[in-house]
This record gives sequence, structure tokens and C-alpha cells, in this order.
Amino acid sequence: MSGLEHLIENNRRWSERISRDRPSFFPTLAEQQNPDYLWIGCSDSRVPANEIVDLLPGELFVHRNIANVVVHSDMNAMSVLQFAVEVLQVRHVIVTGHYGCGGVRAAMGHRQLGLIDNWLRHIKDVYRVHADDLDGIDDEHRRADRLCELNVVEQVRNVCHTTIVQNAWARGQPLAVHGWVYGLSDGRVKDLDVSVDGRRNIDRLYHMNATGE
Repeated sequence: MSGLEHLIENNRRWSERISRDRPSFFPTLAEQQNPDYLWIGCSDSRVPANEIVDLLPGELFVHRNIANVVVHSDMNAMSVLQFAVEVLQVRHVIVTGHYGCGGVRAAMGHRQLGLIDNWLRHIKDVYRVHADDLDGIDDEHRRADRLCELNVVEQVRNVCHTTIVQNAWARGQPLAVHGWVYGLSDGRVKDLDVSVDGRRNIDRLYHMNATGE
């Protein structure tokens, strides 16, 4: 006995329900995926990407990691981004953090946690850049929530700074990058109003030209 029989049974009921309500769903899904959206979110089990935006399988391409961080040296994230942009040709990349993020809270502390400390350094760097803003917030919970927002803003910038996204814009491919924060307490998404749809909207320092240009 694997101890996972209840999950297999859940899957059976789900599959039967979908097949009954939408007979063509699985045959169509098996043929292709054609999502318009790439979701870059946190691995937190309380933040289920498809459910939050009420989309079915096949409608949302998803990459998740601790605290929704986008690092140019992370080949996993870069591979997902490249596949989404160049192969699936998504029209929107949505970086979505969430309030109450354990990774963000851990990055605000000083306790050694192990290998993850290297990952959380990226969030500490975000804190350092915005220290004046954050240190002015007395309430620890409000400060953590603000860091969750600022972390999303920085990760949106990181997505836009990649050659993957900039090359798409250079090709004239319609592509926008957005930043959201999800509230665990009410299930609502907050748009941080930091959407970017072209190279003109990012700092010139980060403009990258194709080889030979």
C-alpha cells in the first residue's frame, strides 16, 4: 500500500467528471497546449495557479519556485521562459507573489536554514535596495507584505532584462510582463500596476541588442 490511494481515487473521480461534462476535453488536450499565459509563482501549496485565475489545464503554463524569484543564472527558469515565449508564444508573463510568503519572511531573518540560504539571498538583495522604504514600516507583518510586493516588482524587471523577452519584443512579438500579489486571506489578486510591454519601458542599462547589432 502506497498510502496515496485516496489521491488516485480523487484523480479517477476528477477524470470521470471532466470526461462526462466535456467529452472532447482530454482528446483535445492530448493533441496540443496553446496557453496565452506564463505564470511565475511561488511553490507554496496554498497558491494553486490555475484555480486562482479559474483556468483549465492547458490554459496556463506554470513555473514555480520558492518566493517566485527569477534569476538569470537559473537554467530551469530561463528554459521555461524561453519555451513559453519562443515556442508557445504566450502573450503575457505574470509574476505572482503572495502575502504571508514563508520565503520572504525567512529572508528578513538571520537564521541559517541550509542550502536555501543561497536562494533567499536574492530576496535579501531586494530588501537592501529598498531598505529605506522597508525600515520605515514599524509593523513586522506590514513590512513583510511590502517586501512581497517589492520582490514581485524586482522579478518583473528581471524577466524584462532577459534576452529572451527583449528578442521577442525586437521581433515585434506581442508580449507583456505583469506583477501581481495574491492574498491568502481573501483569495484576491492585486495588480501592482508594473506591466511592461516593450524595451522602451526598462532602464537603458539593461537594453540588449542581438549579436552583430
